[in-house]
Amino acid sequence: MLETTIAGSLPKPAWLAKPLTLWAPWQLEGDVLTQGKLDATVLAIKEQEDAGIDIVSDGEQARQHFVHGFLRGLDGIDFERKVVMGIRKDRYKAEVPTVTGPIRRRGPVHRAEAALARAHTTHKFKFTLPGPMTIVDTIADVHYGDKIKLAMAFAEALNVEALELEALGIDVVQFDEPAFNVYMDEVRDWGVVALERAAQGLRCKTVVHICYGYGIKANADWKQTLGAEWRQYELTFPVLARSRIGGVSLECANSRVPLDLIALLAGKDVLAGAIDVASDQVETPDRVAANIRAALKHVPADRLYPCTNCGMAPLARDVAMGKLKALAAGAAIVRRELS
Repeated sequence: MLETTIAGSLPKPAWLAKPLTLWAPWQLEGDVLTQGKLDATVLAIKEQEDAGIDIVSDGEQARQHFVHGFLRGLDGIDFERKVVMGIRKDRYKAEVPTVTGPIRRRGPVHRAEAALARAHTTHKFKFTLPGPMTIVDTIADVHYGDKIKLAMAFAEALNVEALELEALGIDVVQFDEPAFNVYMDEVRDWGVVALERAAQGLRCKTVVHICYGYGIKANADWKQTLGAEWRQYELTFPVLARSRIGGVSLECANSRVPLDLIALLAGKDVLAGAIDVASDQVETPDRVAANIRAALKHVPADRLYPCTNCGMAPLARDVAMGKLKALAAGAAIVRRELS
């Protein structure tokens, strides 16, 4: 009950990638980089265990970015042909590669780090993959010329990857879809369909992570335009409630999300963000416990999983580890209250 987990990324060690940076450039090269990614993955597992996290993750240590890390394993994408484009409805600009041919998975993309992490922990293990709609929103395209066809091509590649991860013993596969907070009509019309295709045939737990983004300035500025209540979930939750995806991950801590919207997810697991990743201040266990209690008013305890609001890649490592310890301690407080 109230098993804790993280949304996705953790900060990378300074010897592996540039600190305090989203899409951080690698500090190593060649075979040394390959081994460094695996070493950092094991370190991330152990740090989560030491912090008291129940469902651990690889922390995305082997990926420069949660989307492009997967894309590196696909044919049909030219990483030399990069363009700067607006993503998340032009909320901010990013340099992205270009789809120039049919999307095909060359082989396993994340098997090495997933298998290593699985072998180094007896905890439940969650692995994250980008969702099809968010991939489409984070890449240029000169081949398909149709977002839906492109999304379904990515969904098919994701599905093969997810099934192989499940075969390694992964307990939870999470698809990250921050674009679900931006393109409401598309979510209803084809976004969830593509997501379900990506998860097709999985017997392990499945989760979709929807969020308001990392704690970077572009996202902070966008949040200031959303008004006193952030109600985007009101449009996406009913669609997800009817879907075959088992759970939804969302942020709650230090946000303006009306928590009564969680009721729209009746019957789903809820990964409620009790840790704010847009602040360097480490929450107290009591503050985390209060966030969990607030979510419990709208979701049964056996369906609630306290987690972080979003990925923590741009944070300082000591801040991130402090937040994870607070998350575990806050959940322990509420468990004792419920026992």
